[in-house]
Amino acid sequence: MTRRKITVGVTGLNNIDSPGPGIPVIRALKESTAFDARIVGFSYETLEPGIYMHDLVDKVYQLPLPTAGSSTLMERMRYIAGIDKIDVIIPNFDAELHNFIKIQQELKSELGIATFLPSREEFEERQKSELNKFGDKYDVRVPESHMINQLTELKKLEETMDYPLVIKGRYYDAYVASNYEQACSYFYKIVAKWGYPVIVQEFVTGIEVNVTAIGDGKGTCIGAVPMRKLYITDKGKAWSGISLEDDKLMEISRRVIEKSRWRGGCELEFIKTKKDEYYLLEMNPRFPAWVYLANGCGQNHPEALVKMALGETVEPFESYKSGKMFIRYSYDMIVDISEFEKISTTGEM
Repeated sequence: MTRRKITVGVTGLNNIDSPGPGIPVIRALKESTAFDARIVGFSYETLEPGIYMHDLVDKVYQLPLPTAGSSTLMERMRYIAGIDKIDVIIPNFDAELHNFIKIQQELKSELGIATFLPSREEFEERQKSELNKFGDKYDVRVPESHMINQLTELKKLEETMDYPLVIKGRYYDAYVASNYEQACSYFYKIVAKWGYPVIVQEFVTGIEVNVTAIGDGKGTCIGAVPMRKLYITDKGKAWSGISLEDDKLMEISRRVIEKSRWRGGCELEFIKTKKDEYYLLEMNPRFPAWVYLANGCGQNHPEALVKMALGETVEPFESYKSGKMFIRYSYDMIVDISEFEKISTTGEM
C-alpha cells in the first residue's frame, strides 16, 4: 500500500519528566499505514528535547507564547507557511488551544492548513471550573469543585467540605492538601505559576484510571483506550501504565464523547472507588502524553485525527488490546551547541 506524503505540524515537544504529548503523537504518525508523514515541530522553549530528535522531527519553528495572543500566532503561522507547506496542525497544550481554536478558520481559508479542534463552546464547557455543570449535563459523577480567587473563599468552603482537598491550577498542576496551611501554600504556588482562578476540589479515594479518546464532532466516539497507572512520578504523571478491559468505564467514556459531540482528541481522567463508582476528575482537550499506548493497542488516534482534519470519513475502531503496558525511560542525547544557538537566535532549525 502506497502511503501518501503529508506534512504535519505538532506542538508539545517537551519530552521531560512532565512530558508533552507531541513526541508520542509524532511516533504514532511515523507508524501510520496511510501517511508518509513529514513532521514540522513547533516549540516554545529552546531546550525542548523534541527539537533535537532529528529521526522524528524534520524541521522546527518556535512559536510565540500563548499569552501573546491569537493575532501574534497567526502572524507567525503566515511566516512559517511561506516557507513550509503544512497540511495539518495538531496542537497538544491546553494553554495554546484557545488561540488555535480562534484562528482555525483563518488557517484553513488563508493558508490551507487543516485542524481538527473543538469549538470554543465545547472547549469552555469542560474547563475544570465548569466541572459540576459538565457532570450534570452529561450524566457523569464528578467531585464537588469550586473556583476561588481569595483565601477567604477557601476558609468559607471549609464549612461544607472536609480535608483532604485537591488544589488545582486552571490548566495544570494538582496538589492534595491535608489542612488549611497546606492548602494556602498550594494556592500561592499555583497562582505564582498559572494565575487565577484556583480550583478547590473534593478528594475522592480510589484507583485512578484514564482514557485516551477521539471524537468526530458529530456524536460518534471514533476510538477509546483505557489505562491504569502503574508508576506515578512526584508530579503525578504516569511513568508506566497498562491498558484495561473495563466495559463500564468504556460505556461512560463513550457517552461523554458522544453526548458532548467532542471534536478531536482528549483524555478523560477518572477515579474508580471501592464501590465501583466512576468520578470524572478532568476532561483534557487534547491527546495525553501516553497516547502512544493506544497505538500499541491497535488504535492509531493521531492518524485518525489527521484523516478527519482532511475531511475523510473514519470508521470507529471496534476493539483494542488489553494488557499492553507502556514504560517511559530517560535518554541522554548528545547535541552540538550550534543547534541550540541556531534555534535560540533564528527561531527555526
